[in-house]
Amino acid sequence: MSKNLTTRAEDYSKWYNELVVKADLAENSGVRGCMVIKPYGFAIWEKMQAELDRMFKETGHENAYFPLFIPKSYFSKEASHVDGFAKECAVVTHYRLKNSDDGKSIEVDPEAKLEEELIVRPTSETIIWDTYRKWIESYRDLPILVNQWANVVRWEMRTRLFLRTAEFLWQEGHTAHATKDEAIAEAEQMMNVYADFAENFMAIPVVKGFKTANERFAGAEETYCIEALMQDGKALQAGTSHFLGQNFAKAFDVKFATKEGKQEHVWATSWGVSTRLMGALVMTHSDDKGLVLPPNLAPIQVVIVPIHRNDEQLDQISEQVNELVKELRKLGVSVKFDNRTTHKPGWKFNQYELKGVPVRIAIGPKDLENGTYEVARRDLLSKEIVAKENVVEYIQSLLEEIQEKLFAKALDYRNSHITKVDTFEEFKELLETKGGFLSAHWDGTPETEDKIKELTKATIRCIPLDQEKEEGKCILTGAPSNGRVLFAKAY
Repeated sequence: MSKNLTTRAEDYSKWYNELVVKADLAENSGVRGCMVIKPYGFAIWEKMQAELDRMFKETGHENAYFPLFIPKSYFSKEASHVDGFAKECAVVTHYRLKNSDDGKSIEVDPEAKLEEELIVRPTSETIIWDTYRKWIESYRDLPILVNQWANVVRWEMRTRLFLRTAEFLWQEGHTAHATKDEAIAEAEQMMNVYADFAENFMAIPVVKGFKTANERFAGAEETYCIEALMQDGKALQAGTSHFLGQNFAKAFDVKFATKEGKQEHVWATSWGVSTRLMGALVMTHSDDKGLVLPPNLAPIQVVIVPIHRNDEQLDQISEQVNELVKELRKLGVSVKFDNRTTHKPGWKFNQYELKGVPVRIAIGPKDLENGTYEVARRDLLSKEIVAKENVVEYIQSLLEEIQEKLFAKALDYRNSHITKVDTFEEFKELLETKGGFLSAHWDGTPETEDKIKELTKATIRCIPLDQEKEEGKCILTGAPSNGRVLFAKAY
């Protein structure tokens, strides 16, 4: 249990890896670089999916599904796109297996070679834009606002559960528009949807901004992003939204007839978040005792643990608790009554602490006599004795308070780790001693950006949307700069 968990101060990376496994979120699989998401971890992902799906549909989007396999020739149609993904692609070359000559093993049938290799999707722009060519004829067919929930494969050499795996789950939105302004508005809207979700649902504060040319999505004209800060001072890209211009429409010859009867290429966006958000959730809120989950995302928001010496006491407790469970569920609270007799209450307390259940209620014979419950909150590890008649209202407000407090705590940490720096020496020192976002001047050139990354491993996480115009000098070259950008080491 949590007693065996490496502390964050001791080894943050080891703490994270152990926690993901011990809290039953995920584990490594028999396939190199791929993970098994366990039921408890998947329950959290399902809550993320449900909320995001609701938000997408409220903004007019519909779900669809496109093939897992993409003909290799599709990738060659958009040059920068293939350059961006070529080294990460898994390729299907044959369509059949056969028994070996000695009958002891199975091998690829050399006679079953595909005429054209298929790429296991690393992202779906190419197959979707080939499809949109058939769907779009005139301005009346626009906009197309489609999202798909899917898995993708990007071959990774160094993997870590949730943060970087060869296969991961995500959603990818792909929209088509009649004008440039509409497409830009869509890309910005979805960045704001992601920020709203991260802050109000996951309790993770984010910085909204756009990427430099070096960090932009392959094939995009502009990439908008939300950047979060983890407890070890490293940044994590929590979501991206791309204005694709007409690049994919031109590559796949997707045109539409305007109201005036002219033929024009369609304007495009794509946007996505993935199971990487699970890693962000763990690293933003959790502590040395285990997970700390915001109530909005917790599969179990309230767990009730009976304390009893015999079956008669358990029956008496159960009779009262069952009524409480019904009342809480009517209010939409996810509650579990753990009346198993195979584990002691202390073991259960440790288990639910490790799994980050926001509220734990304990009730024993004395509580029955006194008409009270012992209510413990996971975020502060504190307890209160609450009267039976007040407990439902108390739990409702407590869940709201925990959600707000987790965001406030993460926001305080993030704000205290945005530091203005004006010299390269100070930049290097703070990267090692404090971490976080370093707000610094940059001369705007990819060469300087690359050099800073080479020397420090820090990258420009984003150019903040609310960046103020400020004349200054680049921390590395001394060349003129008209605004600060945010650097950080990142996952």
